[in-house]
Amino acid sequence: MSDTYLAFDLGAESGRAILGRIKKGKLTIKEIHRFSNKTIRLSDGLHWDIEHLLREIKNGLKFAFAESSGLKSIGIDTWGVDFGLFDENEKLLAPPFSYRDPGTRGLVDKFSKLMKKEELYKRTGIQLLEINTIYRLYAMILSENEILKRAHSLLLLPDIFNLFFTGIKASEFTFATTTQLFNPVERDWDSEVLKCLNIKRGLFQKIAYPGMVLGKLKKDFGQSDIDVVLVASHDTASAVAAVPANQKDFIYISSGTWSLMGIESDRPIINQKSFEYNFTNEGGIGQTFRFLKNILGLGILHSCKKEWEGKQYLDYNTLINLARNEAPFLSIINPFDIRFLSPRSMTEEIKKFCIETGQQSPQTIGQFVRCILESLSLAYRHTLEQIKEITDRDFTVIHIIGGGSLNEILCQFTADATGIPVYAGPVEATAIGNILTQAMAKGELNSMNELRNIVRKSFPFNEYIPGDTKSWDDIYGYYRELVNKNFKKGRKL
Repeated sequence: MSDTYLAFDLGAESGRAILGRIKKGKLTIKEIHRFSNKTIRLSDGLHWDIEHLLREIKNGLKFAFAESSGLKSIGIDTWGVDFGLFDENEKLLAPPFSYRDPGTRGLVDKFSKLMKKEELYKRTGIQLLEINTIYRLYAMILSENEILKRAHSLLLLPDIFNLFFTGIKASEFTFATTTQLFNPVERDWDSEVLKCLNIKRGLFQKIAYPGMVLGKLKKDFGQSDIDVVLVASHDTASAVAAVPANQKDFIYISSGTWSLMGIESDRPIINQKSFEYNFTNEGGIGQTFRFLKNILGLGILHSCKKEWEGKQYLDYNTLINLARNEAPFLSIINPFDIRFLSPRSMTEEIKKFCIETGQQSPQTIGQFVRCILESLSLAYRHTLEQIKEITDRDFTVIHIIGGGSLNEILCQFTADATGIPVYAGPVEATAIGNILTQAMAKGELNSMNELRNIVRKSFPFNEYIPGDTKSWDDIYGYYRELVNKNFKKGRKL
């Protein structure tokens, strides 16, 4: 029997346990457990239910042990920015805050009185988002949070589970870069940023890089001969590792609740333009950087779908077909506007935006869906043009990975809007990247080229060729004008 690897992929809505095996140069994967993720409301705000997640991870391990006797290692990835605080006995002091908690609202501007935005960006290379770790810590400081005062160590979310697994504390590189506390040039925690927060360096762990064995799984998880591998523990970093590219001049879009659009770079790209355009530098496999922009993605559509499901059942294929039958470019929204992050009603927020900007607002479900997908595609073109300007490079292909790669109309719209061929897939990019990084750590693979070659051979992908580019060229000018006006009034990502 071939060696088996187990990936835990935790998302903000759900978590999964996925087994992977490499045989004859191809990877096969199998989901063996899926479970919900949820926030819990405590007296001080929204937190993640870590105990629930740990129980489900243990269930996933039981299923894995029953499924395979050849399990060699496990690895875990999660969404970014969130963290937990521990006492001197390595006990978690409280459930971690959720990035969805509104306690960080307005703190980007407030913190800029301690360190100017330009200086903070220069030191960290990270897009200024109020969900970033730095602003949660700042919120806790401002509220004189007792947990923070008692804390002996800070562990980022996947590092929490790795501590539970192995008893070893470390801070994995790709996740650490999301915090806006990390200096990508020095490749360590930034002393000046920590000084501004009045937080001791000793609270943070030593940086460790993906692709190494952290330690052995503790016996209380069922078996003790299993290696725990540090994968790219920020889920987008694992997903980008699985982009089936065979050339360097590619753009990736990790498409899910968020759209993460960017390029791979051997070094961080930090300059005035990247600051003005609000790009971010997050870590990747092989000590690379993912130069990217965070765009509100299909989470906008998901929020609308939740509202509609109160009246009728609608799957995503039905939504896409409804959108196909609507007229193009009836209304456009700005996916960079933070108002679409978590409004009370997404459909009402879209209508409100359209009315405020002098547009006809969507009325039918199909019109809403088409509005969202067209707006995302225009945002992708906008981002592509900014990347080209900053890097002075041309790009020949866009790879869409993740759940959005199944959305045929979004993929075609993206090809039409950008004028570049789109390759869609794999859907399970995050778990695939997680598993293949484990295989690298265990010596079964030797390079990123080999890893991506396996992805190309193992999973199908669809090609979308640009078609009706002229109508998109025409509407893009209007979109740019709308976005520029909106940025003067609203809050952007």
